[in-house]
Amino acid sequence: MAQIINMPRLSDTMEEGVVAKWLKKIGDTIIEGDILAEIETDKATMEFEAFYEGTLLHIGVQEGETAKVDTLLAIIGNKGEDISELLSTKSPKGTSDSKEIEVNEGISKKDEKKTTSNVNIPDGVEIITMPRLSDTMEEGTVATWLKKVGDNISEGDILAEIETDKATMEFESFYEGTLLHIGVNEGETALVDSVLAIVGKKGTDVKALIKAIKNGAFGKTTEKEETKTIEHPKKEITTKTEPVTTTISQTTTSSGGRILASPLAKKIANEKGINLAQVKGSGEGGRIIKNDVENFTPSQMGNAALPFVPSGQESFEEIPNSQMRKVIAKRLGESKFTAPHYYLNVEFNMDNAIAFRQQFNSIPDTKISYNDIVVKATALALKQHPAVNSQWFDDKIRINHHVHIGVAVAVEDGLLVPVLQFADEQSLQQIGAQVKDYAGKARNKKLTPQEMEGSTFTISNLGMFGITDFTSIINQPNSAILSVGAIVQKPVVKDGQIVAGNTMKLTLACDHRTVDGATGAQFLLTLKGYIENPVTMLV
Repeated sequence: MAQIINMPRLSDTMEEGVVAKWLKKIGDTIIEGDILAEIETDKATMEFEAFYEGTLLHIGVQEGETAKVDTLLAIIGNKGEDISELLSTKSPKGTSDSKEIEVNEGISKKDEKKTTSNVNIPDGVEIITMPRLSDTMEEGTVATWLKKVGDNISEGDILAEIETDKATMEFESFYEGTLLHIGVNEGETALVDSVLAIVGKKGTDVKALIKAIKNGAFGKTTEKEETKTIEHPKKEITTKTEPVTTTISQTTTSSGGRILASPLAKKIANEKGINLAQVKGSGEGGRIIKNDVENFTPSQMGNAALPFVPSGQESFEEIPNSQMRKVIAKRLGESKFTAPHYYLNVEFNMDNAIAFRQQFNSIPDTKISYNDIVVKATALALKQHPAVNSQWFDDKIRINHHVHIGVAVAVEDGLLVPVLQFADEQSLQQIGAQVKDYAGKARNKKLTPQEMEGSTFTISNLGMFGITDFTSIINQPNSAILSVGAIVQKPVVKDGQIVAGNTMKLTLACDHRTVDGATGAQFLLTLKGYIENPVTMLV
């Protein structure tokens, strides 16, 4: 059956998008995950991938044209399928002609069609769906609702905080009215475009609409695991069929056993090592808020019993996969098993770099790291070797003449890669300040999707952890990634004599489809010149 693809909301403020380029044409076979088009939003030009398989039967927005979010972008279906009825009820830009929605495998279409299962939407009622807040987001988790059923909603009000695969972001309302229904509770996960909430006139009867939602008329949330869970900070304890642990707590929880706490309270509790199950909430409905955690003392537990595990019984902990961890697993798995990786290992003399850094940092209010030197040197080397700064696509190789370097940052749930745009044009001080700022944002989950988009090359540095050498998985569609180890003092041969020296090992992982061995070696030779003689970067 034909599937209608609407203009996606690729940023939290996006209201319309421009199709910069179609990467597929009518008649092409589409596989789930294929990049359909490049779409220009209010913040960036982003790739939009298909979530369905079939044949591209219709393009509703041509290259260079603008369309509002949720209007007809394309139709995918079976080869030769008749879609004349769908097209006859759609205006050129996909605007709706009716307040009816066809029930069609979880896709909402605001068009009047001949169907056996139509659901009428009351006048003035708006259905709010789970937004796509990043280019890789496929599902989101509601971290906190900032509005409750019955509250008045104004355009621009923050409805909820939603955890994506990359960050926890505020989601604002584009409608006004009363919050009539919440479709995804706090802590629950839902697919993009699933029903998140209903807004309308106060007192509007939406029982039939809610029933249709529960019956799957407008998409469905992700299926939950059928296990009994008790949520604790950073982990869940799952019990077997026979009781394994028993927890007694004074904390108010939801009906599902989930501890009610604000994201800030959870963050502070995690930093202080406080178990939220021991904290009594003073917020609405017993919610644990910032002050509760900051004022918590162990005596608040009273005579509550601690978890007890009888000797000899099995017990285990299961940590639910976060949205970030799911995407890391998917993307890196795809990269490792589709891109033919090979690795080039080098060892650079760091004596001059150490002296250079000491002299540079002697300037008042100036401080750069060895990583900043590597980033700058890499950016300059990439300008001379654009083949290493390339990207692989199924039908082409893109040679980038601009240098946007992604810098891998370890965070609690996994890994984020903020991007330094035009790194070759930035000074060492600018690179140092920007890396520091992005690292802080990453650890606090404050990076925006736009700050993590568009990398042409990636650097991963584990030297600060004492790792001397390692290999990384390429961040596709990029062609290469540089792994940077620690600086090690050891005996080296200099002018035929064994002396004390300082060296650093680097490993370049390359995609053999785009970067040949000789090309990667020449890049590393240029990089060696900059790192072993960093003053040349200032010329």
